[in-house]
Amino acid sequence: MYTVHKAKTNLSKLIRDALKGEEVIIARGKEPVVKLVPVSRRRRKRIPGRLKGKIWYSPDAFAPLSNEELKNWGIE
Repeated sequence: MYTVHKAKTNLSKLIRDALKGEEVIIARGKEPVVKLVPVSRRRRKRIPGRLKGKIWYSPDAFAPLSNEELKNWGIE
């Protein structure tokens, strides 16, 4: 854990440590207030069809609502 003053003085080192996966906590006095973490650089590659077979819906899911259903939703 680093105080704000030590963090200012050693910011480059703390960034390097955070990028290596080390936990970097900055405190005001004795109270921890901030955790320094790297910004995620990697985005998972999109794979078309990856969820095929995992998501389903009923055949009437996109059918128009009946008058009674519309009324229940407050649409008349």
